[in-house]
Amino acid sequence: MGDPAGVGPEVCLRLLLHTPTLQECVPLIFGDATVLQRVADCCELGPLPRIITFAEWERSPDQITEPTIVDFSDADSEQVTPGVVSELTGRASYRYIKAAIEAATTGSVDAITTGPINKKALNAAGIHYPGHTEIFAEETQSDRICMMLTCDEITCSFVTTHVGYRDVPGLLTVDRILEVIEISDTAMTQLRGRKPKLVVCALNPHAGEDGLFGDREEERIITPAIDLARGKGIQVEGPLPPDTAFLPDRRRNTDCFVCMYHDQGHIPLKALAFDVAVNITLGLPIIRTSVDHGTALDIAWQGKAEATSMYEAVKLAARLAVARCEPTACHS
Repeated sequence: MGDPAGVGPEVCLRLLLHTPTLQECVPLIFGDATVLQRVADCCELGPLPRIITFAEWERSPDQITEPTIVDFSDADSEQVTPGVVSELTGRASYRYIKAAIEAATTGSVDAITTGPINKKALNAAGIHYPGHTEIFAEETQSDRICMMLTCDEITCSFVTTHVGYRDVPGLLTVDRILEVIEISDTAMTQLRGRKPKLVVCALNPHAGEDGLFGDREEERIITPAIDLARGKGIQVEGPLPPDTAFLPDRRRNTDCFVCMYHDQGHIPLKALAFDVAVNITLGLPIIRTSVDHGTALDIAWQGKAEATSMYEAVKLAARLAVARCEPTACHS
């Protein structure tokens, strides 16, 4: 469900009314039924579907045949205030995530789609993670992962994510860039059903201009990683200057852009497809997709949230899961 004080509850409720998505999976919402009822009343999105406690669901996870809320409500649920960051909501959203990961790890659900969380709320609760990706990596003991954002217009994967700009150059290594290229190639092969074409973005303006800008990261780190990837049969081009890498002709002929840092890929992607892109964590032993937007606290519980990214994220999770089992998406 994501953070209870944000738009996560509303987009979950809208999902339950979206027939095309319901034709592809049976969604479970891991969240708070008390909050969801309050949001449904505010946004006129009721009635709620079947509600069971987490303990009830644990006893019979295979008995779910219809959309269901797995309820984590407690005495504090009535204290959730829409649009307000708090320790309470940070702790609650982390609890939903942990339970969903356990369910996917044990095979009780086929995939997870996460609603938006608030990093300030997490930290207020003493839970110090930069975001979902890092939580999933630690909980599944996965050390070879990367973030990918995808939509019809553009797909980007990321060498670094939630770090300050000044820290990015020190985190770039030949091995890490090669790792992201390889993971991206594998993922896009699965999604496209063919060998993909990748483009790697440079770090510096004009791809470093032969050392004029930066510390020759292109020559020392990025190009050697690309050469190694080509040696493994991956179709990859670069490093290309970021200011021209995303032009329309290039996008039409590129399956995935490998970006060096967060905003290098997020800015073009959100400019082209805000509210419809899907976030995938690659390299996990379980399937995890996510909406590509934040908690939007300023419009929480007002009936204004756009749910397209949620629909697309759940449908993609179902597609990725269908080869493994019947398409059931656990939605937290």
